[in-house]
Amino acid sequence: MPTKNPRINVALEKPVYSLIEKLAEQRGLSLSMVTRDLIREALEIHEDAVLATIAEERESTVVDRETLSHDEVWG
Repeated sequence: MPTKNPRINVALEKPVYSLIEKLAEQRGLSLSMVTRDLIREALEIHEDAVLATIAEERESTVVDRETLSHDEVWG
């Protein structure tokens, strides 16, 4: 039966598979749903790390005399 969502086949080590299996059982979800949720969470964490790096790079180039205070922006 065709599905609307693309699929990815992944080979996992037995300990990783067992952990996902336990999470699925505890949450009452399918293996694929738990795996999907874990991938989404990992992508969010990765995105946060990338954005933090960008922010740090920008922060290192800021010159205090060229910035506005909180009150100047929001006051």
